[in-house]
Amino acid sequence: MTRSGHMPIATPEVYSEMLDRAKAGKFAYPAINVTSTQTLHAALRGFAEAESDGIIQISTGGAEFLGGQFSKEMVTGSVALAEFAHIVAEKYPVTVALHTDHCPKDKLDGYVRPLIAVSEERVKAGRNPLFQSHMWDGSAETLADNLSIAQELLARAAAAKIILEVEITPTGGEEDGVSHEINDSLYTTVDDALRTAEALGLGEKGRYLLAASFGNVHGVYKPGNVVLRPELLKELNDGVAAKYGKPAGAQPFDFVFHGGSGSSAEEIATALENGVVKMNLDTDTQYAFTRPVADHMFRNYDGVLKVDGEVGSKSTYDPRTWGKLAEASMAARVVVATQDLRSAGTKIK
Repeated sequence: MTRSGHMPIATPEVYSEMLDRAKAGKFAYPAINVTSTQTLHAALRGFAEAESDGIIQISTGGAEFLGGQFSKEMVTGSVALAEFAHIVAEKYPVTVALHTDHCPKDKLDGYVRPLIAVSEERVKAGRNPLFQSHMWDGSAETLADNLSIAQELLARAAAAKIILEVEITPTGGEEDGVSHEINDSLYTTVDDALRTAEALGLGEKGRYLLAASFGNVHGVYKPGNVVLRPELLKELNDGVAAKYGKPAGAQPFDFVFHGGSGSSAEEIATALENGVVKMNLDTDTQYAFTRPVADHMFRNYDGVLKVDGEVGSKSTYDPRTWGKLAEASMAARVVVATQDLRSAGTKIK
């Protein structure tokens, strides 16, 4: 326990409180993908500077990178960074949850299931889970198969005090080798939502986050190439609320906004009003991290390279020199994300 008595890594109870606060306050937490200890620090720094709690996540590709290029072992890489986060987060006056991003069917046995097992053992020993949530991305499967696997994972996750995130229909574009075309399949239907509620319940079988599709696309795209319809989320909530006798205006689902990089302020605001509590950011923060590094290399060409038999400048090619610039730039982009999502200044005291 630190400072005001809260844990820097959210307990299961605090994570649920965070999501409840976001939904009630019509804001969402930026979920920042990280691939190193330095990008982790950048995310934590951004949250701290914005006085926002947040979510830090590791994709399968990020976990492979963290596992080292000799073995690319995803579980080793993600566990190592999570343990590191549990230590260094104490120095930041905010609360964060740890999450694993997109995991397709062929990687479940090498990633999410072993990580759930790690947390199961921790919980049996009276400790908190290592990760606070995991994502199952079954969007490439039929909805029936997707939800069948989700039921199995939700039961295990709930027993280990973990929240499951499920993606029931595709997000366009490409991320870590998983790609979907940009077409009409990128819009979840009310029937899809009803089938999800029937299979997974509305909290009684375990809490889950729902990545529904409303035209979302991963990666970089120019304005006009993607048609986002965040108002669709209201239709999904209304359809399920009516079926299950919930009051008018109820929001049964905790929605996740995928492919958030490049979205307009209006699109984000509409999504927040309709129950989005988490928005993923990766492309924009990757660029923010790399941009000052490129600038440094171009400006200091003769220093970072031993040109024409010279010796270069150690202080210029020292990774700490350009690494500090990268961390500061990424942290600044995280601050902007908290402002866009209205989470700035809302940290749990």
